[in-house]
Amino acid sequence: MSRMAQVIVLARYEDEVMEPLTRPDEARTWHGCFVQIPWFVGGWHIEFERWNGRRGVLKDLESLPWNEPACVQVMLHDEDDDLFGLWMFRGGVLVEVGIPGTQRVHIAGPLWDADPGFLVQTGLGRGEDRHSPEHVQDPRSCW
Repeated sequence: MSRMAQVIVLARYEDEVMEPLTRPDEARTWHGCFVQIPWFVGGWHIEFERWNGRRGVLKDLESLPWNEPACVQVMLHDEDDDLFGLWMFRGGVLVEVGIPGTQRVHIAGPLWDADPGFLVQTGLGRGEDRHSPEHVQDPRSCW
């Protein structure tokens, strides 16, 4: 199944830390390599074409020996999102940080794969009213 998604990592002066994720590695659960953003100090990006080709990328980012984890920002954009979501370290784990004026909407997802929900700007009628109750939301991470 096609499912375009982009990931941007912002972490100033962490070139050596990110270096392993800029090389191919068949042992990873996700496919591809991060590419350094040439005009930016401490920025990398990757684009995923398939939903199942990105699972584990957040865990791999969490496991890196960051010099300053509190300064690491991960921006994720799934094809159904209105804008990039922001993930930062909290208690040693990358968690989504709420952005004012947005809401992550979860609907009952498919049983065969994890569903990330979608990030919408609130007040524009783009789906925030379709939010499912917590008991039917998918707790698995597709990232």
